[in-house]
Amino acid sequence: MNQVLSRRSALRKITGGTAALAAVASLSPRLRAADDAARPKLKGNIRPSACAWCYGSLFKPGKDKPAQMTFEDFCRECYKLGLESVELLGPEDWPTLRKVGLICAMCHGPDNIPYGWNRVDHHEKLLSGFEKAIPQVAEFGFPNIITFSGNRNGMSDEEGLENCVKGLKRLVPIAEKHKVTVCMELLNSKRSHKDYMCDHTAWGVEVCKRVGSERFKLLYDIFHMQIMEGDMIDTIRENYQYIAHYHTGGVPGRHEIDDTQEIYYPAVMRAIVATGFKGFVAQEFVPKGPDPLASLKQCVLICDV
Repeated sequence: MNQVLSRRSALRKITGGTAALAAVASLSPRLRAADDAARPKLKGNIRPSACAWCYGSLFKPGKDKPAQMTFEDFCRECYKLGLESVELLGPEDWPTLRKVGLICAMCHGPDNIPYGWNRVDHHEKLLSGFEKAIPQVAEFGFPNIITFSGNRNGMSDEEGLENCVKGLKRLVPIAEKHKVTVCMELLNSKRSHKDYMCDHTAWGVEVCKRVGSERFKLLYDIFHMQIMEGDMIDTIRENYQYIAHYHTGGVPGRHEIDDTQEIYYPAVMRAIVATGFKGFVAQEFVPKGPDPLASLKQCVLICDV
């Protein structure tokens, strides 16, 4: 499966359906006790999350094979691995997360990777979508919602930056009111997302500085920034106050973050912890091993510094 296309298709738009906001049922006491007993004792310095789209092969039927488990079963397995969150999901899935004891640490927004804030003619549609989405996120008590710069399509980075700031300054009062942080994701434009504008930390940090709100920050994707600029530990140390969330992934290929790839994740995690970061680090690698949940467990433990 093409990793880039699967990520894009997984970023479904928030719909605001009433069923998604229904009362959340609880697991039986016996199931909850069993799940709690299975959880590992993590150090707690890194709050672990996982990106649901990476594990869709487990809970979504394929063309020639049935799903291996339900989405609820997948979430319960994540809970038993010690995760606090499964993310990049919309409100139709949030009640299931709450049912098993998880949250969605990074919620879907109404935009997508090529279509973002760098064009003024997008602003009204985006504002309308976020005006609906942010209160929903707040109602569930979740912390963050994702957003994107959009692609360049011939636009200069300075013009795009100015346009993003113009639109985001209109958005942040809504985020501030509801205490939800809007996070613009840093992505690589070299291999995965050709022409994406927010592809360097310095550009994203400048947007944050000009917007000037604690409710607008960056989603620092370690995989993407290794490809674009490297120098991650010093970059994180110098800019941590503008980062609300982190994603992982092995380079090359966005697979397991083990010794088959070039990033030494324990050192990166220690640098993140040293900044006083209290947010989430989400595993966003595409498992290539035979047991995706075993890979997830291994990578959570690698980051448990």
